[in-house]
Amino acid sequence: MTLKYTPEHQWLRVDDAAAGIATVGITIHAQDALGDIVYVRCPDVGQVIAKDAIAAVIESVKTAADVFMPASGEIVETNASALAANPALLNTDPMGAGWIFKVRLSDPSQLETLLDEADYLALTRAL
Repeated sequence: MTLKYTPEHQWLRVDDAAAGIATVGITIHAQDALGDIVYVRCPDVGQVIAKDAIAAVIESVKTAADVFMPASGEIVETNASALAANPALLNTDPMGAGWIFKVRLSDPSQLETLLDEADYLALTRAL
């Protein structure tokens, strides 16, 4: 399992390297900054989204935030039902049950541009 991060505080976990399927969500740092999350708009299954394009939107009591696509690909599954029923999953378990969508990566080499855990931790310590 490969876990990568973006400077915009999203994570991407490659769950099935052979199929090129990865799960995407926000980091603990992101949910801390957002505060109480009240709504999540997930992308549509089948949608093809380019790296760095807006893939989802999160609304909290404080603000709204875009979730950017960490790597290009096709959305194959979303967590829309669970997040609609309980958007606070992004606060209570952002790296687990609060995942946002799964993507079939179209260019796995883009993962090389993402941060590993040590680099991401260094980034958040600097904030």
